[in-house]
Amino acid sequence: MAEPLRAYRAVLASRARSQASHRASFRMDLIGALLVGTIELTEIWVLYTATDQIGGFTLAQILLVFGLSDLAFSLADLVAGHCDNLPVYVRAGTLDVFFLRPQPVLAQLVTSDLSLRRIGRCLIGATALAAGLALNDLDWNLGTVGLLVLALVCGFVIFTAQFVTAAGLQFFLINGAEMTNAFVYGGRYAATQPATVWPRALLVLFGVIFPVAFAAYFPVSTLLGMPGLAGLPTWVGWCAPVAALWAVVVAGLCWRWGLRHYRGAGG
Repeated sequence: MAEPLRAYRAVLASRARSQASHRASFRMDLIGALLVGTIELTEIWVLYTATDQIGGFTLAQILLVFGLSDLAFSLADLVAGHCDNLPVYVRAGTLDVFFLRPQPVLAQLVTSDLSLRRIGRCLIGATALAAGLALNDLDWNLGTVGLLVLALVCGFVIFTAQFVTAAGLQFFLINGAEMTNAFVYGGRYAATQPATVWPRALLVLFGVIFPVAFAAYFPVSTLLGMPGLAGLPTWVGWCAPVAALWAVVVAGLCWRWGLRHYRGAGG
């Protein structure tokens, strides 16, 4: 176990050094990521200047939802977001080289790149989360801290699993990145909004099939003692590990199914 982890750290460190060496380019990428995240956060603020609440959530409360989900997604994007490159590797024949090495193909895909510019998005999510924690009158105790940590960890797992699921489906799709982006990046956007405003189809899609609602909305509802969706208990936020496990199972099945389907760049 120690040897693979050492190799993993060495690969990531070398990629980080190569990007940081081009300082001007790195700064521009980082600023660009910060601007995109700031625009999305500003969008939330603009919406709530027109009304006191949306879906039962005030601006202070939705900052918790936005901060948790955006930070979890940004961390997952930093670790596994480059799984989007799988179609390029398939067309170029690069993926075939992965089969010649002793490491698992998925591990090689995850370590094939590291975009440090995505750290900028992490900063936006962390800032929104800190603001939400400061503006809401929370009862700070062990349960509150535990639920926040649980939500962030499970959200990271759920979004990382979605990237792997999308990569597994790319073995069957031809130029289908836009289709998989609909539930990966669409799921990220949905996770920053209160699920009470979702139509029934989105509740099924992002509450059950791709359970991004458990990344922030349900844990925050439990944390604030707010009534959740009709028919669901207030403690449903503690079920985030179950949703994360389901996301991992779906990702594992899609990846194994896709990898067995792959026959090489030549056919």
